[in-house]
Amino acid sequence: MAEQAFKQMQIEDFRLTSEPYYLPIADEVQLFETAYDQNVPVLLKGPTGCGKTRFVEYMSWRLHGHLGSRDDEGVPLITVACHEDLTASDLVGRYLLEGEETRWIDGPITRAVKVGAICYLDEIVEARKDTTVLIHPLTDYRRLLPIDKRGDLLEAAPGFLLVLSYNPGYQSALKDLKHSTRQRFIAIEFDYPPRDQEAEIIRTESGCSQEMANELAKLAEKVRNLKEHGLAEGVSTRLLVYAGKLIASGIAPRRACQSAVVWGLTDDLEVQRSLEEVVTSIFAD
Repeated sequence: MAEQAFKQMQIEDFRLTSEPYYLPIADEVQLFETAYDQNVPVLLKGPTGCGKTRFVEYMSWRLHGHLGSRDDEGVPLITVACHEDLTASDLVGRYLLEGEETRWIDGPITRAVKVGAICYLDEIVEARKDTTVLIHPLTDYRRLLPIDKRGDLLEAAPGFLLVLSYNPGYQSALKDLKHSTRQRFIAIEFDYPPRDQEAEIIRTESGCSQEMANELAKLAEKVRNLKEHGLAEGVSTRLLVYAGKLIASGIAPRRACQSAVVWGLTDDLEVQRSLEEVVTSIFAD
């Protein structure tokens, strides 16, 4: 009974308690729901700050009544921010020394496999390639997780789904998904929303006026057109929301955009000057 109570506590720890805001742009919701019902792993591709993580959170909440969820709540979500020092033990688990004894601690992917949660590996290309190989048995009909240190082979509980994300704009020969990994997932491509929808997101998320949100969305289009002039990547919707929050709190629009957009995007003085000109063309005061 105590073990069952502990397992239930783990599940509840990873359930979202309120609905995240997400504005669907195309058919990404239907694709994800179908993939979840069919146990098909999902790869989310798109630029920084375009809503990939928010989308996964929204879908974990939305999946009422599906496998791994209750009628009144969605599917548990366990998120891992990948980095170059991420090891297989970080994902699967490890033995820890307590006094003179050792105790096994499950890693995030093991917890997700056991409780039937969505396991979201954010920016997967940042992880070491030898680490990502361990997910392969989870992405086909076997749905198995080998735990070599314990000699265990776990079968994923109903409701488990593996979701990866990465930013193709930053990929290189050293930081790209192996073909043997990529072809185990369906892919959903994300991009920055059209101007009207992006303005709606900015207004809702930041609390600024509709007029100001429209101007920020207009600014985004102009800034993204500067990618051919030394800007590594266009301004994210996230940064525009930050600018909107500053403006809604009383910061002058030009100053808010300087802090959230110009300085947030680049340290190159020449590119900063170009961005300042774009900001000034929209926000005269």
